Amino acid sequence: MMRSFLIVPLLVALFSISSCTSIDLYEKTVPIPNHAWDSRFKPQFRFTITDTTVPYQVYIIIRHNDRYNFNNIWLNLYTKAPNSPAQKVQYELPLATKEKGWLGSAMDDIYEHRIAITPQNQKLYFQHKGEYIFTLEHIMREDPLQQVMDVGLRLEKKP
Repeated sequence: MMRSFLIVPLLVALFSISSCTSIDLYEKTVPIPNHAWDSRFKPQFRFTITDTTVPYQVYIIIRHNDRYNFNNIWLNLYTKAPNSPAQKVQYELPLATKEKGWLGSAMDDIYEHRIAITPQNQKLYFQHKGEYIFTLEHIMREDPLQQVMDVGLRLEKKP
């Protein structure tokens, strides 16, 4: 009798976990030394793609405190696909507006932004199976860029 009471909650938890519509494939954040991002510090994110038939969504993760001096951040994202040269794309990511203030989620004086860099109306497919390397580089005028705590990359399959 006691065994059946334990099995039912376990099955409910298992089914609720497996019913998520979004499958997280990869997420990693890298701490910025002394909360001062020197432009020579270029965090790399390595992951392996095994399914090239589904679309993916790519997010940049930025954590900063409320003393960050800008309402945006300019980044270069270098993408190295298997057996291909690296490609560079420049992004301006909004972090705040005059109307709303900081756009990310907050905990005390720390703000986290998960910004999709794949437009919602477009689908990103990885062309080749294998290891991909994404590298982030800030290209802001302030160098080192003060009050940035962590940067990261999130990659998930689109439903």
